[in-house]
Amino acid sequence: MISMEKAVRWFDSAQTPLHELGTQADAVRKKWSGDAVYYNINAHINPTNVCQYRCALCAYSCDSDSPRAYRMELDEILQRAEDAEKAGCTEVHLVSGVDPRLPYGWYLEMVREIHRTFPTLLIKAFTAVEIAWMAEISGKSLQRVLAELREAGLKTLPGGGAEILVDSVREKICARKPMSEVWLEVHRTAHRLGIPSTATILYGHLETWEDRVQHLFRLRELQAETGGFLALIPLAFHPGATVLGKENALRRTSAEEDLRMIAISRLILDNFPHIKAYWISLGIGTAQTALAYGADDLDGTVRQERIHHDAGSQTPQCLTVEELCQLIREAGRIPVERDSLYRPVIRS
Repeated sequence: MISMEKAVRWFDSAQTPLHELGTQADAVRKKWSGDAVYYNINAHINPTNVCQYRCALCAYSCDSDSPRAYRMELDEILQRAEDAEKAGCTEVHLVSGVDPRLPYGWYLEMVREIHRTFPTLLIKAFTAVEIAWMAEISGKSLQRVLAELREAGLKTLPGGGAEILVDSVREKICARKPMSEVWLEVHRTAHRLGIPSTATILYGHLETWEDRVQHLFRLRELQAETGGFLALIPLAFHPGATVLGKENALRRTSAEEDLRMIAISRLILDNFPHIKAYWISLGIGTAQTALAYGADDLDGTVRQERIHHDAGSQTPQCLTVEELCQLIREAGRIPVERDSLYRPVIRS
């Protein structure tokens, strides 16, 4: 078992060279995935940017009366899902702000109608923060809310909203959001109901190296308990358009920092099957390089992602399958299309 102290030292480039970490992390990756690198054909749908929490780290959300505010009608959401199906997607990824005007039934209806109309699309939806809000406004338990969403067609949860699972940091960057234990309990409950999920870590803001390690250790412990996490997605913070970034004069993390974060995540989370190099967050070049530092998944085609782009991401809105496969082959790996549950997709 890796000690907290050793893991913290890995973040210090003077004590641990990056290439050394990369070599170790790549060996762990190979035990899990061999030469395969995964991708999926997916589409992101962000139904509303109205959010009651208005976190300092977020450039996407806004108040209801803001000129930027929008709420998609169900017909528009279904049209986006239809476009995704026509584009060959196997997954729709649905996350939003927490809009206090939307009732619990709105979420259920959205999932139910997407699933009914497009049954071949696997629905990956709602951060733990959104799930906790649904429980609050419905007066139902987390277990009941998740069970009802599962019955409506939900297949898996995304890992967003984890930020840093250290409450002293959350109080500075997302003080109005639920604290760490709520995020963990939502995912624990989902796993017990047979709903797998991913996890995230948002790094490069006000957290310390020790905070990052504590976050990863908490994820490792929950995975040992439930086995329900499919992957970790390290997310580099994009400070440019955020209040947090402006007030603290934060800079974007370097490629070296990003690769070190990927490698350390792979080494600590040796009980997670997959580590993603999310090209939207990292940039295409760094994401491709990360395939030599412990990552075995480039996420997917994405299509119309708004949250990172509103924060200043300069990556394209979409990559084609051909572009993803080329990136993987250039890295000396074998592209494998997967669905939301990491099952290989065989196309005729």
